[in-house]
Amino acid sequence: MLTKAVEHLIKNIVDFPDDVSVKSHESSRGEHIRVRVNPEDIGRVIGRQGRTASAIRTVVQAIADHNVRIDILDARR
Repeated sequence: MLTKAVEHLIKNIVDFPDDVSVKSHESSRGEHIRVRVNPEDIGRVIGRQGRTASAIRTVVQAIADHNVRIDILDARR
């Protein structure tokens, strides 16, 4: 459910929604979600001084019942 929520949030703010990839796995510290976006969209997803990324993390943590870590990467990596 969280991966779908993250994917929905990210796809609605990027210019290349088809390039968005969201994968999740469990670790000993909680859920780890990796988001890959087109390199041209990385600035849009992170936002000025990380405000957009922070807002996305806050929303996801609010709907989660466990610890969630979100990493935002560009598609080249």
